[in-house]
Amino acid sequence: MPAPGPRHPDPAPGPRHPDPAPGPRHPGHPDPFTAGDKVLLLDRKGRRYLLTLRDGGEFHYHAGVVAHDELLGLPEGSTVRGSKGSTLRALRPTSADWTVKAPRGAQVVYPKDQAMIVALADIVPGTAVVEAGAGSGALTSALLRAVGPTGRVVSFELRDEHADIAERNVAERFGGLPPNWELRRGDVIEGLTELTCERLVLDLLDPAAVLEGGGRALRAGGIFCAYTPTVPQFIRLHEALVADARWGLAETVETLVRGWHVDGLAVRPNHRMVAHTAFLTTARRLPSPDSP
Repeated sequence: MPAPGPRHPDPAPGPRHPDPAPGPRHPGHPDPFTAGDKVLLLDRKGRRYLLTLRDGGEFHYHAGVVAHDELLGLPEGSTVRGSKGSTLRALRPTSADWTVKAPRGAQVVYPKDQAMIVALADIVPGTAVVEAGAGSGALTSALLRAVGPTGRVVSFELRDEHADIAERNVAERFGGLPPNWELRRGDVIEGLTELTCERLVLDLLDPAAVLEGGGRALRAGGIFCAYTPTVPQFIRLHEALVADARWGLAETVETLVRGWHVDGLAVRPNHRMVAHTAFLTTARRLPSPDSP
């Protein structure tokens, strides 16, 4: 019996990224704040400020100045006072904080959709994932965290300015470029001809155009997931999935998140909510009709 083929997408020719430095400390890490840490400062009105601590640095905002040296050595959750007397709570940022506060070029995939993509596409440790487009790297970071060091993510991005931002954001998020991540600046349709994967995650204008190449690259049983903001987009995608016998179990969902105001016995839904951002369409790759 012939040996099974490679599990993960074939790496591109050329040098690999060097091993990254230790990643940023996560929320709840026992170490105190040190130079180089990312810190999230929250004021009394819930406004959030993301900064990198450095010796002798200063954070300037509407209510004064906070010296970085006042934060260095403090445990997470401490409060500091600005030069005008206001207080700020200092915490390590969560993945959601990184998504919302990191620099961006393209519109980001927000945390509620990141979580659903990881769950619906069953992105688990060891998975080989192809993603397009990378945008600002928010979804890329979520995928890398989900596949873990034994998995692999290959991201495609056509626009160089977006690829540059994605690369910087991912490097900052992980303390360096993860060795199991590859960013390809080009068209995913062309790139899929030389790849094999187990998950295909698309944030593109016309994901239906990728189904032909995606059907060849995705292993039987693998999962396809597309992020599309509008109804006409997912209708076209469903029509293409139904017309191709290699795809089945197509479903489309959207996620709405509503917060609640709680103040003693005054409990009610918030006046504002995170409603529609995009539709998520998933499908399973079935064995090709001509396969045994």
